[in-house]
Amino acid sequence: MSIVDNLKQTKRSDQEDEIQVVEFIIGDDKFAINLFDVREIVEASKITPLPHASSYIRGIIDLRGEITTIIDLRQLLQIQAAQDLTTADLRFIVLDDTVSAQKTGIVVDEVTSVLTVPVTDIDQASRGSVEEGGYILGIIKKEIGEKGESKKELVIWIDIRELISQMD
Repeated sequence: MSIVDNLKQTKRSDQEDEIQVVEFIIGDDKFAINLFDVREIVEASKITPLPHASSYIRGIIDLRGEITTIIDLRQLLQIQAAQDLTTADLRFIVLDDTVSAQKTGIVVDEVTSVLTVPVTDIDQASRGSVEEGGYILGIIKKEIGEKGESKKELVIWIDIRELISQMD
């Protein structure tokens, strides 16, 4: 999926040179997914494990009466833990109903912000093609720090729709 396709998906026809993403942390790394692929962000609750499920499926939760499958992106992306986090320290990003056929959430260490990013701040050089099973849309170069001392922080922009569809 190209940046243009993602711009259409984010429904921002008035600002076609920007995208909106939810930024989160897994391990020591920062990631982002399209804002419009997110239904809500909730504090972690008790996860009921599913017997014989894939290693990246943490289990299920009851989210206001709806059974929601929780996917562990750390396992799916093979990322080392930065520290031992208890379930109470984690957050669930519940995905929009259009992302998956079933109610799905992803577990992350921390949700940091919602960003509006100019397309010019996205590097597509490390982008994986869909044919290769790629799920990276690009690298967001985020400006941090005070004026005069600013530096760029890199955020990996994930195509969560592609990643979820590869699991099925």
